[in-house]
Amino acid sequence: MPFSRLAAATTPTAHLGLGLAAVGRPGYINLGRDGDLPAERTVDALRERTHELLDAAYAQGVRYVDVARSYGRSEEFLADWLKARPDAADVIVGSKWGYTYTAGWSADAEQHEVKDHGLATYERQRGETDALLGDRLDLYQIHSVTPDSPALTDKELHARLAEAAAQGLTVGFSTSGPAQADAIRAALAVTVDGEPLFRTVQSTYNALETSAGPALAEAHDAGLTVIVKEGMANGRLAAPHAPDMLRAVAEETSLGCDAVALAWILRQPWAGVVLSGAATVAQLCSNLHAPAVDLDVDQLTRLATLAEDPHAYWERRGQLPWH
Repeated sequence: MPFSRLAAATTPTAHLGLGLAAVGRPGYINLGRDGDLPAERTVDALRERTHELLDAAYAQGVRYVDVARSYGRSEEFLADWLKARPDAADVIVGSKWGYTYTAGWSADAEQHEVKDHGLATYERQRGETDALLGDRLDLYQIHSVTPDSPALTDKELHARLAEAAAQGLTVGFSTSGPAQADAIRAALAVTVDGEPLFRTVQSTYNALETSAGPALAEAHDAGLTVIVKEGMANGRLAAPHAPDMLRAVAEETSLGCDAVALAWILRQPWAGVVLSGAATVAQLCSNLHAPAVDLDVDQLTRLATLAEDPHAYWERRGQLPWH
């Protein structure tokens, strides 16, 4: 598995990754994003911002980059950067299929993406990803699996994914929604010829949404690499939106709320890679202080009290506006 390279890495930030959801398209739901990006969100402007982030992340030891077909032109921006940076051969690239980007480079579109976990969508999007990333693609994940996803029961799709795995591609899945734990456990049961199909799981987990934790621990124990997304709860855990408890702990550590929030996730024994979704280099640099945050038992316990009911959390997330 390509993630063995991360396990062997010695840099403090090796287990932090960079996700490009916030900079691969003009519209996204992160709080504060309207002030984080250039007023004119042209393709060239966001390509430049993406490359600035990638340069900064690589210089600080980050070696995992997360993109998706539905993240606008994120795959294209990453592919351009990889071609210009032959020294970055050790970067591990993960992408996702299952959502089609439909916003037409507009932040005001009625519909930004359409979900379809069918075999035809996989074949189409796999071709599109290969055309951009080619043999630089290490991991391909089903995007946002839920318990009712047909991707969990489609044997023909499973066979095609197993074929890709046999050719050297790591196959994984991501989850979203209040039933993430159910989706994870259902995916762990998917096998092809008696062998587990999936080698990675990427789920939302943060101080406000902890419901997937036990299932992620089970996935880790089963040998999967766990990737954590939305560690900042789409900006709800970043200043100036952070809860008072998080602010208090951050003040005690003399570091930012974001670094503390990500450090709390890094303390989970099953967390393999924790993604930064930074939209600016300053945000990224602050996020990358997370490995240096030393949280004591009392601070960890206090932060654990921030957890919300998962249904309430996902309902609020669904109401966040696209900026």
